[in-house]
Amino acid sequence: MVPDIPLSNGLTMPQLGLGVYLVSDVAVCEASVRTALADGYRLVDTAVLYRNERAVGRGIRSSDVPRDEIFVTTKVWPSDYGHDKTRASIAGSLERLDCGPIDLMLLHQPVGDVRGAWRAMEDAVGQGIVRSIAVSNFGVPDLEKLLPYVRIPPVVDQVELHPHWQQPDLLPYLSQHDIVPEAWYPLGHGSRTLLAEPVIAAAAVAHEKSAVQVILRWHMQRGFAAIPKSTDPAHIAANIDIFDFELTAGEMTAIDALGRDRAIFRPPRWAMSVVMPLMRARPLP
Repeated sequence: MVPDIPLSNGLTMPQLGLGVYLVSDVAVCEASVRTALADGYRLVDTAVLYRNERAVGRGIRSSDVPRDEIFVTTKVWPSDYGHDKTRASIAGSLERLDCGPIDLMLLHQPVGDVRGAWRAMEDAVGQGIVRSIAVSNFGVPDLEKLLPYVRIPPVVDQVELHPHWQQPDLLPYLSQHDIVPEAWYPLGHGSRTLLAEPVIAAAAVAHEKSAVQVILRWHMQRGFAAIPKSTDPAHIAANIDIFDFELTAGEMTAIDALGRDRAIFRPPRWAMSVVMPLMRARPLP
């Protein structure tokens, strides 16, 4: 069973979930969500940008899991930042997901009218249509700009995080402000170099697990949340099969030592100015 991780607003969130980034096929997305829920997942992470909120909602509604046991996350894209536009974006996500209040709503990138968007998300919490609010891809400078203006602090910062990129500057800051680190790319986007690290391979042999399972277990023992993406039923099942073993202190220390000084995914800030107009021009499914 996936443990819950406490949030600073008094609520909890499953520590491990299913990510659906780049799952554009509607039937595949819906089936993946349904499979994950049947396997014991209780967190599903989507976004307006992913263009699959409707499929996620159908997967949830067609499962045998009660809605109040499922933690639904989605995100506002920067082209919808600003109080009124963000309010409309939240309404759109609610309509597409069609499964009641959103458990966690994030600002997807630290660009644009972040303050106006945050005010709209705070209003949504007050209205009961969103339960928790958070950020994604925010570094320390971005959080330092936001935090002095908030009424409701972010409970999560969803960032690239894995043994090769351990966010050495960000993690202490998040701990100081009681913000949970949540890993997208928890497996380094399937990096062969990461999966083949000798210390990870040795731990996999010792515990009769795969390298992927060892890395996900490392996330759990570090106290991170993680949202590995898969559409393969066997991989979905394997990714959650990590709660019957524990890495030793020595194994954790050895994996901690794998940190490098550069993330795998580093889009330049100017790229947002290119992507945002495209998002405005493409109607959502």
